[in-house]
This record gives sequence, structure tokens and C-alpha cells, in this order.
Amino acid sequence: MPKSGEPADDQPWEYTLYVPNDPRAVTICRRTLRLILAAHGLPHFTEAAELLATELVTNAVQHTKGPAAIKLRAENGALRIGVWDADPTPPRPPDGTTPDAETGRGLILIRTCADTWGWVPQRDTKNIVGTGKYIWCELAATA
Repeated sequence: MPKSGEPADDQPWEYTLYVPNDPRAVTICRRTLRLILAAHGLPHFTEAAELLATELVTNAVQHTKGPAAIKLRAENGALRIGVWDADPTPPRPPDGTTPDAETGRGLILIRTCADTWGWVPQRDTKNIVGTGKYIWCELAATA
């Protein structure tokens, strides 16, 4: 594991954190993400990754009734952040949300800050996490 200031690992890695439907999960996920990025020598992703993870986990906690999971994966210098939740309803694009609105800006932030994003329905045939959806976004490697 690299020390602070050393170059990041070249090997792909992945972490998954399962969380209950509890508002405190947002802070726990954000702090865990920060620790993982620091441990892998990727502090340049921290600010944007925290914002994106916070939006995704907040949406899962606020708009669903079940548990959630955040998955972080780094490969080829890019960071993918994904959140699974138990609700299979597709994410709704913002309609008429203004930049200064207090709610409804999550997907706008994801679209603006991530290099790419998407979502897929989840059907868990192994009964590990259940059905629902997986929303992900990616931050590309920096020059």
C-alpha cells in the first residue's frame, strides 16, 4: 500500500460497503471513501468523489426503504463509484430544478461532475443484495 504522496497502485481494486437505510450511512460512506482513496494514493479524486458518493448514497437513503451498498472500483487510473439500492424505479431526470434548489439536484451534480454515469436494473438471482437498481458514475484519470 502506498504511503501518502506515493503514486497510486497500478492494480485494479474494488471495495463494497453495505449500509442500512439510515441517514448516518451517508457520512460513514463519505469517510470510508476518503480513507480508501488516501490508502491507495488517490487524493486527487477525493473532493469530486465525496460529492458524487454523497449524492448517490443520499438518494438511496432518502428515496428507498431498504438497505443500500456503495461500491468503489479503481482501474486504469479511473475511479468508478456505484450505489445499489432496493428500489428498481429508474432515476428520474431533473425537470425544471434550478441550481439553487435545496432538493432535486442530485442527477444534475452527477451529470456535471462525473465524466460518465449510468444505471442498470438489478435482479439478484443469488439473493445476495436483492433486486433494485445500481447507479454509477466514473471519474477519469487525470493527466
